[in-house]
Amino acid sequence: MTEASARHKPNEQPVLLDTELDHLPPELRWREWMGRVEAVIFAASEPVTRSVLARVVGKNCNIELIIDDIRAELAGRPYELVAVAGGWQHRTKKIFADAIRAAFGTAAGEGAKELSQSEALVLMCIAYFQPITRGELSSFFGKEVSRDLIGVLRAQELIASGPRSPQPGAPYTYVTTKNFLSQFGLDTLRQLPDFEALEDAGLLSKEKLLAGDIPTGLASGQAEPESDVVEDQMS
Repeated sequence: MTEASARHKPNEQPVLLDTELDHLPPELRWREWMGRVEAVIFAASEPVTRSVLARVVGKNCNIELIIDDIRAELAGRPYELVAVAGGWQHRTKKIFADAIRAAFGTAAGEGAKELSQSEALVLMCIAYFQPITRGELSSFFGKEVSRDLIGVLRAQELIASGPRSPQPGAPYTYVTTKNFLSQFGLDTLRQLPDFEALEDAGLLSKEKLLAGDIPTGLASGQAEPESDVVEDQMS
């Protein structure tokens, strides 16, 4: 079952669901809420937000505690419940990536086209300096960032148009998307390593970016949540 199949058609009446479950003793009520939350997340093809989960549990239900209990039960399973892109999603544990790749030729989360070095560099700059225009990106790299390159990132839904810049001509800016967060295993942009801290530590600089020195996390699609300093500019 997919998320799409679970949605109501425009003319359908919404399903009336007893969310409070007052007729059940507390322990059974909690177990039912846990089952509903996990079922909804399992059925969805993208991260499920708190507002969606709140539709299937009681108004006083603590969703974080529900998630914690589900995670505890999944501790010995090959998949887990992760916070990503502002919601929760079932994902196979990384230690099983080789097994999945051997079976299907690709690991979970590797369905998208692999980015070239240039594409990864531009995406990284957008992630750290958004909202940013194509002209600003071109100035940063000292050469034009082509529309085709931007098109590749847009086609994979890693970036989207942001607010117009106050510069003459009001060019569009670019920002990362929820799909970017999902692809790189981030819940919010605050989990990007702090750029200034990396510079101070001598691990990252504009010069290294221009030389093609891409941090392992962004180059491989595995983010390293080292800091929560970077501001989340996602709406």
